[in-house]
Amino acid sequence: MTTKIAVSLPDELVQAARQAVADGRATSVSAFVAAAMADRERIESLAALVADIIAEDGEPSSEDYAWADRALGRT
Repeated sequence: MTTKIAVSLPDELVQAARQAVADGRATSVSAFVAAAMADRERIESLAALVADIIAEDGEPSSEDYAWADRALGRT
């Protein structure tokens, strides 16, 4: 289900959304905005998960960061 709403956006964001449609990166301005909002929700959910893990287990050590860098191919 979808709900139609009206929002006010800065002109530069509207132009960016329209350009994404023109470039074929989005099917519509509504789809572009919906994807951006979904991305934001995922980021906030992940940030909350990380905060919970840190609260439970403490901050990652330098060894943890080194492992993550190796696992991600950064070293």
